[in-house]
Amino acid sequence: MSDALELILKSTPCQVQCIEKFVSSMRKRANFTQEVYDNILISLTEAVNNAIIHGNQNDESKTVSVNCVEEQKEVVITITDQGSGFNPHQVPDPTLPHNLECCGGRGVFIMKQLSDQINFLDSGRTVQMHFKIA
Repeated sequence: MSDALELILKSTPCQVQCIEKFVSSMRKRANFTQEVYDNILISLTEAVNNAIIHGNQNDESKTVSVNCVEEQKEVVITITDQGSGFNPHQVPDPTLPHNLECCGGRGVFIMKQLSDQINFLDSGRTVQMHFKIA
């Protein structure tokens, strides 16, 4: 993938359906395995869903941008919303006994588990995930 691939989504839950086609395009360009494809698809779906619901508060006047580049045998995906941000260190651990039966709250945990590296930037408005492809 020589050039960046970009996707701009309105902040409505139905926009999540665009992610699969985006990840498929990414795979054609970067030629990664099915396992990496699955990890990216799940992580990116979680990140975009969080950006729409929690970041932009389902405000259709706001957008979520997704940018993808291949660099040094990895795919780097950056997701940015127009919300007020969040502190990723304050997200409850969904594996603790008192959180096991809670509905929701697993997106950040899933992204951390499936990506090779994750960074929260711009006060939590931007999530950058790295996936090794070689």
